[in-house]
Parts: sequence; C-alpha cells; structure tokens
Amino acid sequence: MRDFGEAPPPPTFFERLKAGLSRSTGGLTDSIGKLVSHKKLDAMTIGELEEALIKGDLGPAVAARLAKAVSDKGFGADVSDYDIRETLRAELVKVLRPIEKPLHITDDHKPFVILVAGVNGGGKTTTIGKLSKKFAANGAKVMMAAGDTFRAAAIEQLTVWGQRTGAEVVAKATGADAAGLAFEALEKAKASGKDVLLIDTAGRLQNKAGLMAELEKIVRVIRKLDPTAPHATLLVLDATTGQNAIGQVEAFKGVVPLTGLVMTKLDGTAKGGILAALAQKFILPVHYIGVGEGADDLQPFNADNFAKALTGAR
Repeated sequence: MRDFGEAPPPPTFFERLKAGLSRSTGGLTDSIGKLVSHKKLDAMTIGELEEALIKGDLGPAVAARLAKAVSDKGFGADVSDYDIRETLRAELVKVLRPIEKPLHITDDHKPFVILVAGVNGGGKTTTIGKLSKKFAANGAKVMMAAGDTFRAAAIEQLTVWGQRTGAEVVAKATGADAAGLAFEALEKAKASGKDVLLIDTAGRLQNKAGLMAELEKIVRVIRKLDPTAPHATLLVLDATTGQNAIGQVEAFKGVVPLTGLVMTKLDGTAKGGILAALAQKFILPVHYIGVGEGADDLQPFNADNFAKALTGAR
C-alpha cells in the first residue's frame, strides 16, 4: 500500500493574498529587474519604476512617493532586488498604516447598526454574510435586513447566509420599499435584543441620482428610531474596478456618512494597488479585504502583510 503522506496544509490568508496580488506585482517585478541590472539608479530607471507603480493602480501621488523613497536611498553598485523591494515595502506601510483600523462593535448601541453600500456586483451581499458569520462566531446575536429589494437573488442569498450563520433575516417581496424594510428590521432587532443589525442595500451606480436618494432615505428613516444610526456605514469596493473606486468613494461619501471600506476580489486582479491610492486620498479605514468566495476569505486589513504582498518583499 502506497503511503502518500499527509496532505499539505491549506494556504494561509497571506499566501492567498500574495498569490492574488501576483498580477499586480508582475509589472513591478519587471521594473525592479531593470533597476537591478542598471546597478546605479538614474532618472530614467526611477521614472520607469514610477510608471510601473502607476500601472499597478497605486495612483500618481503614491507612485511618486515610493519612487522618491527609492531614489533618496542613493543605492550604489551594490543595489539589489531585496534593497528596492524593502524600500518600497517600508514606504508603502507608511501610506497604509493610517487606514489599518479594525471594525469595532461597541456596547454603546444595541443593536449596533451597520449599513452596507456599493455599486452593482461589488460583493455587498456576500460581504454581509461573511461579516454575520464573524460576528456570530464571537457570540453576537445578529440580524440581517435584505434591503436589496430590487434583486430576488440578493434576498435569497442573504436568506441562505442567515441559515448558515444562525442569523435572523428580515426580508420582503421583490420591489418592497427598502427604507421601510430597514425601519422594520431595526424595530425587530431592538425588540429581540440583537447585538448587530446588518442592512444590505441595492447596488447602485454613483451617477444614478434616484438610487442614491433612496440610500439617503434609508439613513433618514432609521434615524427616527435611533438618531445615532447607522453606527457604521461600509462601502464595499471591487478591486478589479481600479481607479473607478476613487469616484465611487467620492460619490457615496457625499450621500451617506461613510465610516470605512471593504475591498473585495483582490485575488487575481492587476489593480490591487488601488487600495494604496484610496489610502492616500481619503484616509478612510479599510476594515476588511477579500481574496475569495469562502467565508474565511474576508479578513481584517493588515498594512504590513498587504505591503509585503504587493511589493513582493520577503
């Protein structure tokens, strides 16, 4: 009988993140290779590095900052791949550290109301399900409101997540008033002593005034029951949209009180650097990042790990 030995352990979240960002680091790796081959840094090679960083969707401001950090080192003939990557990593951590803030569910509000918004296809409903699982695993009593009343699939999806996580789901028929549903869910969550209420909302393009007004209405209506709600408003962003994410943040924060971001679909995108561009521009907390469909593929954002994975540093 053949002994195949033990199965290899499943990859860690960092390993999945590193693999997911490999397309983002590809062009950067080529540029670093050119820098190393030149041995000494000059304006042309630094310019090529900056261009590679911009192509990775880090944005002009972050790209210029990182390229300057490498240039300021004044490496001589002993410049190495490690030196350059480590310099990029260290500078990128400085950009990302201010947005590394966990989502804290406080006891000051019961239920703690979390409103989740974003454009179509960004992963809002799935993110809510994953958050429900995390909160429930920590002992919280969770309720979810199926506020994406435009899509029957979203209501069904949230119902399935409720069954998986033991969370109560408040839902109505497709086409129901989303603000009314959110109000009813908050009433029920208060009455039943829930710790957390997660409110899903319909996906909306930032240039659709009617839908954005509906989002504003949801906030206005739930404040009739709790003037402090929502206690967190999360914008779910799809990493594959790249620079479009900047416009989404600008549009949504003009309508609802955004308190933090969730970045999904970082696996397999060449635009992972957008997170750094967002950090530089908005300094909004990034609470979670996602690298897959599994419930455990959504994890708290860690600046060190992200910078290491994006730059390919060891």
